[in-house]
Amino acid sequence: MESGLSYAQAKALLEWQIDLGATEAIAETPVNRYEAPAKQPKPTKTPVVATPVEAPKIDPVQIAREAAQQANSLDELKAAMAAFEHCELKRGARNLVFSDGDPSARVMIVGEAPGRDEDIQGKPFVGRAGQLLDAMFSAIKHGRAEAEHPLYITNVMPWRPPNNREPSPEEMAMMMPFLERHIALAEPEILVLMGNVPCQAVLGRKGITKLRGTWSEALGLPVLPMCHPAYLLRQPLAKREAWADLLSLQARLRG
Repeated sequence: MESGLSYAQAKALLEWQIDLGATEAIAETPVNRYEAPAKQPKPTKTPVVATPVEAPKIDPVQIAREAAQQANSLDELKAAMAAFEHCELKRGARNLVFSDGDPSARVMIVGEAPGRDEDIQGKPFVGRAGQLLDAMFSAIKHGRAEAEHPLYITNVMPWRPPNNREPSPEEMAMMMPFLERHIALAEPEILVLMGNVPCQAVLGRKGITKLRGTWSEALGLPVLPMCHPAYLLRQPLAKREAWADLLSLQARLRG
């Protein structure tokens, strides 16, 4: 197809395009400007999968152990327990039940957990079971205050479980570092474990009716398991065995 341009016209147009900066007169392949460009396929988006970031695992037992070891007095230990936020029992309790009696006593009694009366007053063994406990130890001239032989009393759990249920193994495990430190700071000569929960926590065993009255050793101290006073209120005939345990304790102290 002829363009209708003379040589001189074509040459002038070419020179003008060169002056404008053109470097090529034609491409390697002809281009049809009237042809619609082919649709390019849309790039496939690679889905971005968010990598879940795991929150660091919290070990309540280790946190309790570190907090307990930093306490150098009973007051500091009580403050450390009050600041411990990893036991759910704390959220439903009125008061932290720490201890009662004389911290310098030769005998340290470890109970299970506060009940309703203990939760209200903030002291261990103040309900009906506590009144029986006082009467039992008074028979061998032991008491909390102004007694010939003082007692020091605490619990495995410082907070009341809902409906007075038994503490779970996880709850006991996270409070054991505090109990161990409590015993180390008080330095008693003998531990009396009242009921199944302290026996499980300290001795790693349950079955108080079989364990009671049999001396053992834990945390470097002689240990005497006894039936909880609440059990004696339900089973009055067991008071005879409790009296035998008290006499065994008295003989051990004299010896």
